[in-house]
Amino acid sequence: MTATPPSMSVFDALHARHSVRAFLPTPVPRDTIEAILADAATAPSGTNIQPWRVRVLTGDALRRVVDGALAIHNDPIQATKLEAEYSYYPLEWVSPFVDRRRKVGWDMYGLLGIGKADKDKMHAQHGRNYCFFDAPVGLIFTVDRVLTQGAWVDYGMFLQSLMLAAKARGLDTCPQAAWIHYHRQLSAWLDFAPNEMLVCGMALGHADPDAVVNRLRTERAPVAGFTTFIEA
Repeated sequence: MTATPPSMSVFDALHARHSVRAFLPTPVPRDTIEAILADAATAPSGTNIQPWRVRVLTGDALRRVVDGALAIHNDPIQATKLEAEYSYYPLEWVSPFVDRRRKVGWDMYGLLGIGKADKDKMHAQHGRNYCFFDAPVGLIFTVDRVLTQGAWVDYGMFLQSLMLAAKARGLDTCPQAAWIHYHRQLSAWLDFAPNEMLVCGMALGHADPDAVVNRLRTERAPVAGFTTFIEA
């Protein structure tokens, strides 16, 4: 079997890509995953250091990680012992960032019929992260600890390239910062080297077209809202 070739332009993939939070169980062939990763690896990096390291989870390996993570997520005592490897979000939230964050959260919960008092439902929905939203492929990304901020800039371009390469092949993704709280566990389960630091996870597969959560589309600020043209 040969990998599914891209079926859309980069422009179309950019505008069609969004974070999918419900997937079909349809398998993704290994050669397709390899082709997507090969495409992503064309992303630029400073002096060509290529800082990315990827583990692809499918089948029993995926189930073991999902089962282990959910067991911790659903155990209040174990969950309190989780420690994020780094701070993805700011320690102090200010506008407009906190406003955008709240909006996407309540937009999603609104689609799912989850109210502010529905703590159990919120907990269950957050736990969907640790199922990779039922995707048949889970990706775990790490970076060498010796590398600094520049490598993380490079990593962002790699991740975006991966998501676009997947979308161009009719697949969907969801990048997941939620996994950073499981660095110690993933390190043990997936045999990280001592120098490896968890960056994030990502779900990969075919979106469930009937899942209401997949109707969520986040708003983007207009160009004028984040750009200053300096001409003289």
